[in-house]
Amino acid sequence: MTSRKHDNFDQFAKNYDEVHAETLNISGADRDYFSEYKIVEMARHEDCNAGHDMLDFGCGDGNSVKYMRKHFPKASLWGTDVSEQSIEQANGKKIVGTIFKPYDGVTLPFEDNQLDVVFTSMVFHHISFDLHDGILKEIHRILKPGGRFYIFEHNPLNPVTRKIVRECEFDHDAVLLPHTNTNKMLDKGGFNSRNIWFTLFLPRHWFFRWALMTERLIQWLPLGAQYYVRAVK
Repeated sequence: MTSRKHDNFDQFAKNYDEVHAETLNISGADRDYFSEYKIVEMARHEDCNAGHDMLDFGCGDGNSVKYMRKHFPKASLWGTDVSEQSIEQANGKKIVGTIFKPYDGVTLPFEDNQLDVVFTSMVFHHISFDLHDGILKEIHRILKPGGRFYIFEHNPLNPVTRKIVRECEFDHDAVLLPHTNTNKMLDKGGFNSRNIWFTLFLPRHWFFRWALMTERLIQWLPLGAQYYVRAVK
């Protein structure tokens, strides 16, 4: 843990989809599905027609940001990442009304109280735990009073999740965060009004599609493959 800081995805920037596809076969869905479902979940708690200032922290090649644009058409969007090659790939997508900025791993390139929403997806388990507090302080700094932080993470209580992470090429050094740790981390970071939901209880294969609509009825149950927390500054 002492030598591991931010996992840098430069080596995967140009073939991220290919690497990801190999590990997602068991799930019954592709990368685009998993990118969009998170934005749909976030949209349940936000005014999608508001002109929010929104950031994807750890944006990679911008795959989630394209769905932020789809579901938040009036928002001003930003993305940032420590992987400069991923930022190049994201800029190549030419997503309207979006600015992608490299991040030095210490200070986020935004002003105090600038953003309404910060979103992050499967990022913190790629960052050394001893850096989490500093990053949370930075996210807290750039959010406006009342701003919302959405953090999505893998659920280590789910055995299928552990299998997928174990077999994924760019997750070899990942250390999964139990939801209890994430809550403590957010509390220490000064965030209030935290709510947690668990997601992806069933595979996305056609056989299970009839039952997927019932998943939201059990989002309190800590057995889903992933979870997310909505925290307020």
